[in-house]
Amino acid sequence: MKRYMQNIHRVVSYVPGDQPNFPDMVKLNTNENPYSPAPGVQEALRQSEVEQIRLYPDPTAHELNAAIAKAYHVDESQVFTGVGSDDVLAMIFQTFFRADLPILFPDITYAFYPVWCDLFRIPYAVQPLNDQLEIVPEDYTRENGGIIFPNPNAPTGAELPQSAIAYILEQNPESLVVVDEAYVDFGAQSALPLLERYENLLVVQTFSKSRSLAGERIGFAIGAPELIRALHDVKFSFNSYTMNCSALAAGTASVRDWAYLEKTTEKIITTRERCKQVFSKLGFRFPDSKSNFLFVTHPEVDAHALFEALREVHIFVRWFNAPRVRDYLRITIGTDAQMDQLFDFLRDYLGKKRG
Repeated sequence: MKRYMQNIHRVVSYVPGDQPNFPDMVKLNTNENPYSPAPGVQEALRQSEVEQIRLYPDPTAHELNAAIAKAYHVDESQVFTGVGSDDVLAMIFQTFFRADLPILFPDITYAFYPVWCDLFRIPYAVQPLNDQLEIVPEDYTRENGGIIFPNPNAPTGAELPQSAIAYILEQNPESLVVVDEAYVDFGAQSALPLLERYENLLVVQTFSKSRSLAGERIGFAIGAPELIRALHDVKFSFNSYTMNCSALAAGTASVRDWAYLEKTTEKIITTRERCKQVFSKLGFRFPDSKSNFLFVTHPEVDAHALFEALREVHIFVRWFNAPRVRDYLRITIGTDAQMDQLFDFLRDYLGKKRG
């Protein structure tokens, strides 16, 4: 084997959800928003298409950062933006998780966390969720090099109360605590108010879910100015122009329309709560989700077999071949019509199984 092949940094990469393309499909596997972005986004993209794309984008993302700061009632010096929350989180891992001590995160959580640890050679230790698939705050009081968890957690959808997050912060004054709030807009309580009391907190959010901009790749972090400055130092050492012109324009237009955000998320929340009732009547069990998905299991059904049966009729959901969750399916909340199509299939499938 050639020496350069021997020196390759080999990691087990993150596996994203399928992106199928069938005209009749019901796509409920990657937690995308079924509704269009805010009306102002289309106009912003139209204006940025021709003239601006010949120029480099603003490396400081000033207009977008200022809009985020205004919307979330913080100073612009507290805002960092990147190419989706994945980019923001990767920058956080590179910037802050440098200790010899392991960082802590749940055993059932966003699958990118261990991938980044392996890629950046960061030691880590997973903390088991309890039998109700909930984070146990007391497990995050051991010595560590940092803490990160989604809230609501993924793929369970379960919310950790703000008081529990405050407890973790109080127990770890020497550690950075990162709360990944990709799904917070669907009814959970944000940790952002805790920034006034804890300087070791970073809150990360995304435009991919509640703001329907997964294709533009926009994420952001809010925290103390010194933390944000450190993130910018790493970003500018890597790539000054991470966000393109259309993403900056679309993100700015989106964040300025808070009323549209509330309108769309409320529609999804209403559908989610109805779906909880239907799934329960069909015999499914699930954690109480505050996200735009449900994590369901059925005592009479093999989850992988159901996953494959749904694929055959072009209904796509997510199955994880991992310990403790093999019997679960993560199902995105789509439109009412999409969910009814799913339920029609499930009623027929369960009826045939029961004979």
